[in-house]
Amino acid sequence: MKQCWIYKGSKKEQTYLYVDRENDFEHVPDALLNALGELVLVMNLQLHPQRTLARADVGQVLVELEEKGFFLQMPPSQSELIDI
Repeated sequence: MKQCWIYKGSKKEQTYLYVDRENDFEHVPDALLNALGELVLVMNLQLHPQRTLARADVGQVLVELEEKGFFLQMPPSQSELIDI
């Protein structure tokens, strides 16, 4: 299990930044932080392989948190927004 904190930016709708330590953006590139704008904590979660996330693969999130120290969840594509 891994604890993570999820933030949303003020400049990019439906874009979320996951980090493995609260308020620790040391591993996040400055250009990405600038593009996101002011970050607001949305929630914190315990991640584990059996957990389901709405718009991200938990396995990928865990790998990127371990390797990069953050995970960026992008907005859904237009086709994902249309429920057929």
